[in-house]
Amino acid sequence: MTVQVARWSAGHPWRAIGLWIVFVVACVVLGGALGTNKATDLDQAARDAGTAGRVAHDHGVTPPAVENVVITSRSGPLPQAEARTAAAEVTTALRGIPQVTKVDAPVLSKDGTTLMVPATVAGDPLTAKDRVKPLLDRTADVQKRFPALRVEQTGGASIGRDMSELIAKDLIRADGIGFPVTLLILIVAFGALIAAGVPVLLAITAIAGATGLTALVSHLVPMYDTASSMTMLMGMAVGVDYSLFYLRREREERLRGAGHRDAIEIAAATSGHAVVVSGVAVIVAMAGMFLTGNVIFTSLATAAIVVVAVAMLGSLTVLPAVLAKLGPRVDRPRVPVLWRLTATRENPRLWPALLRPALRHPAITLVLAVVALLALAVPALDMKLRSTTTDQLPRAIPALRTYDRLVAAFPDRSTEHQIVVRTTPDRAREVHAALTGLAAGAAGDRLFVARGPRPDIRASADGRVQMLTLATPYGMNSAQARDAVARLRDDLVPATAGKVAGAETWVGGDAAASVDFGGQMSDRTPLVVAFVLGLSFLMTTVIFRSVVVALTAILVNLLSVGASFGALVLIFQHTWLEGALGFRSTGTIVAWIPLFLFAVLFGLSMDYHVFLVSRIREAARAGLPTRRAVAEGITGSAGTVTGAAVIMISVFAIFGALRLMEMKEMGVGLAVAVLIDAVVIRIIVLPALMVLLGRANWWPGPLSRRRPAPGDRIAPRMPVG
Repeated sequence: MTVQVARWSAGHPWRAIGLWIVFVVACVVLGGALGTNKATDLDQAARDAGTAGRVAHDHGVTPPAVENVVITSRSGPLPQAEARTAAAEVTTALRGIPQVTKVDAPVLSKDGTTLMVPATVAGDPLTAKDRVKPLLDRTADVQKRFPALRVEQTGGASIGRDMSELIAKDLIRADGIGFPVTLLILIVAFGALIAAGVPVLLAITAIAGATGLTALVSHLVPMYDTASSMTMLMGMAVGVDYSLFYLRREREERLRGAGHRDAIEIAAATSGHAVVVSGVAVIVAMAGMFLTGNVIFTSLATAAIVVVAVAMLGSLTVLPAVLAKLGPRVDRPRVPVLWRLTATRENPRLWPALLRPALRHPAITLVLAVVALLALAVPALDMKLRSTTTDQLPRAIPALRTYDRLVAAFPDRSTEHQIVVRTTPDRAREVHAALTGLAAGAAGDRLFVARGPRPDIRASADGRVQMLTLATPYGMNSAQARDAVARLRDDLVPATAGKVAGAETWVGGDAAASVDFGGQMSDRTPLVVAFVLGLSFLMTTVIFRSVVVALTAILVNLLSVGASFGALVLIFQHTWLEGALGFRSTGTIVAWIPLFLFAVLFGLSMDYHVFLVSRIREAARAGLPTRRAVAEGITGSAGTVTGAAVIMISVFAIFGALRLMEMKEMGVGLAVAVLIDAVVIRIIVLPALMVLLGRANWWPGPLSRRRPAPGDRIAPRMPVG
């Protein structure tokens, strides 16, 4: 199939190029017209907390979005009179805009250092960040008139708005660095400017098309905030890599004397086939995340699947057309020194030297490498996970710095618990009495704090749903906040609202959502792992007709993933590179990162594995014994794999330099994993293991029973060492 597609594309280059352009433009236009459906907090919540949030929102009892204007002194004690004047101006300014429904009286902190003016944002609290800018503008106007004070605004809406702007700026920054760096690496790899530019151009168009397609799909699967980062991350990595595989093989065949069209078809039959298999492997691994049932994973998986599929489609369709149209001009203009290094057909010395230990002493080499990787994986056993909280967000966001000052002055505003009760309207009074009793019982518990003389109870217009809000003076991921959730669910709610006949009760809020997310991950992670491992095993078995190849692929990839997890814990949980990477460690890892990394890393590891083993299998089918086939396959593809790995590491490392902790952990985790995979697994572990297994590598296929005959052996193009 890949050959037929390449043959048609090379025979009708302008049609193929035109169809690709039409496809990309159509995706961009349609996606831009419909826009992206972003996942809300309700979409992200799981289990009991998720149900509580949805029921409360659907019945109109969710608390409105509140923005707080925080007034503090820039130096010294707070000047009370001036602060009161500023608060009065803030109140007048905010009351005069339609985005605000009410402004409460100013509240002075107990220590007298902070004056707070709460303002309620009009409309749906889930979309408040889209309407918060007028409030920020009015607050900024008041700030100009009081230079001795800090007059700042914070709240969920303003933090959400600042977060969106930060992600957008970081993506632009990643683009500005990533594409030039990638182009430079490709110039070094190819020694020619056009050959280096083709993969970058294909990656750019693939990202553009995938972004539009993802926007369309988002109306079925809402997109998490960082889904756009995933499109960029995977698009730059695989989009360039797939083109690199294809181009290097096409050039290799031309240097051996094949005609230009024949070289394209050989590249389609070999590298094109490997691209399809690798792309499917990545898609299968990412598809496993749909089993979590959580929108964070489903949206990131969707974004990754779409961009990988588009990049794979482009490399198989438009790339042969571009190569056919360019012809030998693809190797122009040449960079003199680099061209001689990349286009020479002389036997390289580096790769045989690196492979020599694995080929000559496979058992010792394998044991030492495996022990080293297992030692690196040990810290992963102590991995501590927690949901993203404000202390993990970058303080480059102004609203977060203000939030820190607000929490310091008003610590009782840290975490809220929401008890939602649904029943028939005739039970409304009974439910209200039960919730009042629950609030009274919580008031005497050290885990909760009272806010005023009356409990905060909201009721729906039809009387079917009521919600009680309780406060905890602890962070949402603290042990005390988790204890408060357990106390509510196990004791307080069953003893009060739970006794109302026919009542349905749920405990929600940030702390409950964190607890439920952790429970969901614990239950679903084994399913995801089993799905990814099982399908990867079946797919590899079918492709190579070998159970042994499939089993060793699973084992070495698990070894690589485990080592990368250990490195992730050392870097972020144990603060090894805290200063170098510019972050403040919380002693934990973002809760969704490990499972996500497992799926991505397994897919990318299979990518390299399929490419290398395909070349080794080519040599084995040509008659080489195992040791020489391994040397031939790895040395023959080492340049391509190295170039692809360097590109991936560079792209991922750029994301590791971004300010959002989720992006930082994702980028660094992927970069370290690819480095381990390309250097340790592919140069040491895999060749040593395959040499030890010998013909058993291909069991139960015909290659496992075939003994190389003297007449059909071919001399390797690269020396073993």
